[in-house]
Amino acid sequence: MALNLFGGGKVDHPMADPKRAREIVSELPANNASKALEEIVEWLESLTRTEGFKLDRRLEVVDLLDGAAKNHQRKVAQEYLALQRNQKFQENKLWNGAYDFWRHLGEAYELCIKQHESGFSGAATVKKNLPMIVARAMRALTLQVKWTLLRYGPVEPRVFQELSRLYQFAESRGFAESVVAVYPGAHGQGSVTQEFLKAVMLSASSTDGLTPARQEIAERAVAHFSGHFQLSKTPDALNYCFNLAEPRAPVRRITVKDAAPSLRYFGAGDGLSQLNQLIGQIQQSGMIPSDVNLGGIQEKNLVIGVLKHLAQYWSDTPPARSSERRHTAGSVTVVPGFAEILNTLDPASGDDLDFSQDSSAQVTENWVVVNVSEGGYGAIVPPRKSEWLKVGTLVGLQSETSKHWGVGLVRRIASDEHQQRRVGVQLITKAALPIKLGKSASNAPGDVQSAILLSTSPDAKGEVGVIMREGIFNGRDSLNMLVKDKSYLLMPSAMVEDGEDFDWAKFKVMQRSA
Repeated sequence: MALNLFGGGKVDHPMADPKRAREIVSELPANNASKALEEIVEWLESLTRTEGFKLDRRLEVVDLLDGAAKNHQRKVAQEYLALQRNQKFQENKLWNGAYDFWRHLGEAYELCIKQHESGFSGAATVKKNLPMIVARAMRALTLQVKWTLLRYGPVEPRVFQELSRLYQFAESRGFAESVVAVYPGAHGQGSVTQEFLKAVMLSASSTDGLTPARQEIAERAVAHFSGHFQLSKTPDALNYCFNLAEPRAPVRRITVKDAAPSLRYFGAGDGLSQLNQLIGQIQQSGMIPSDVNLGGIQEKNLVIGVLKHLAQYWSDTPPARSSERRHTAGSVTVVPGFAEILNTLDPASGDDLDFSQDSSAQVTENWVVVNVSEGGYGAIVPPRKSEWLKVGTLVGLQSETSKHWGVGLVRRIASDEHQQRRVGVQLITKAALPIKLGKSASNAPGDVQSAILLSTSPDAKGEVGVIMREGIFNGRDSLNMLVKDKSYLLMPSAMVEDGEDFDWAKFKVMQRSA
């Protein structure tokens, strides 16, 4: 639905003239999404600073810039998600461009709301568009939440404050539940309540344990099912709550002891059953339904994994810790990635699995351990280090008290209000053993690959875990394992996890070669 509003009066701004405004938009770089978005942000900033616009004309210009940015911001998001994490300069540029756009777009719509309340010239004309304006401002805030979570950072308090203010404004005006055309298009219908629920449900979905690509799927899934979410002034059977009087990240309802008029309870509602139904549909058909927009991502296993993650956190019984955490103070030496772990392990280690060596030439870091459990570590990462750090990264770990190198996976990353990065690491093994893998018993030099054995003996199923370079495991071919000058035949059982630079798989030890 295009806005058909009146032109503005005499204002010292190029976009005060409708014809010139359209020319400016047409002159945006067509083949440089990042540059185009940067120019749109500059126009939004100047528009917000400029006084004298009639409100109807201001809204018309904001709508024009919003529409002009649609394809550009989508391309920037796609480019960001496709980047390797070591491309920090480009990553920062794209992230800042996207976040700045959503922030300034939200501020532009919020200014329209404030000026309407103040009775600016043109306010009567835009009154009918007020639900749409509030919903768009909320969507811009939701996307600020999304982009913050993509960097595992703390959401600015301002974002939750504005969400609260806008929702209360819509609630007091009686249009929070009204379904309107938020944006043109087949899927543009929605309400202020629905937009509010997108923001708080995304915040409650524990995306700090997902890679950026998986976070993209999660945000799209939240948007897809948002029409089924529930919001109430009473607890009912809802799992989360948000305090409009003290707006901050939503919390589980069980953590809130005292009821208050400002509390709003929310949850997945029928969205959980719809989500589980979608999981079953994808598992059965092997395809993503055409009416489900997950940002063009079609990889079945990737999508199912994210949807199952959401199902856990939307349910009445979110995942519990597998073992008790014990608060502690200490440090752990860390090396990043499969290749660095192999470089650190000593291939000539003895029977006692003593892998210690002078690793000063390696890329090592010391992390401060704040809690420990049987399953892993919670640690604080030093500032201005760990440019490589992201969810799913394989790391080598050596504690102060151990002579062995273990192996773990980064499962969670979060930044606190002091900009300290806190990580959760799943410990896969406490003592890693370097081995050689070959596709045949002959182990010709070109066929042999270095790998990591995760245990010194098979488990109850007769299986061992092995971490190898990405692409070696195919689920069909047996491999020959050479460890400590002895050879073993490995039959593939299952892939446990495939990372960017590694495969973690299980094998049955079928026989010992002569």
